[in-house]
Amino acid sequence: MLSPAPDRDLPAGDQLIKIWFKFVRREGWLPYDTEGLWSVAAGPDTARICNVPFLQDGVAEGDVVRFTTGLDGLHWASGRVEASGNCTVRVLPKPRGPLGPSAHAVYDRLAPFGLAGETFSKELPLVAFTVPASADLPAVKATLLRGEAEGWWSFELGCTTDEWEAA
Repeated sequence: MLSPAPDRDLPAGDQLIKIWFKFVRREGWLPYDTEGLWSVAAGPDTARICNVPFLQDGVAEGDVVRFTTGLDGLHWASGRVEASGNCTVRVLPKPRGPLGPSAHAVYDRLAPFGLAGETFSKELPLVAFTVPASADLPAVKATLLRGEAEGWWSFELGCTTDEWEAA
């Protein structure tokens, strides 16, 4: 049985479609095995992702994915066909850490890098960020590592690039 992640608000824009991703649930993590991401059609069976994924790995905002449409009308991703150069980073503040359970404090620490993000919920202040290819990748990485070392948060990489790995 598929369990969809909570739906997020529709981003501003025309002709948006939702592309659904299926994945294997992770032990000890959120109880979902699908995530829908808002997208703009890029062709008859391709779409450009318009928001940052909280759960799906291997895709970032701006990437183009191929999809198939099921009999139920849902669009299911079948693979990435064009990388945007952006990365996806997820940050979860430590409730007993110096920042407390504050998504806002996470945004404040990463705001100098111009990162855009979304918060999962008030109850779970997981922040998913799009790190653009043009960002100061070494400085972003250093801040993420410093925050983890100082107990501000834990973070995970959902999608990276060669440039991220080299930074």
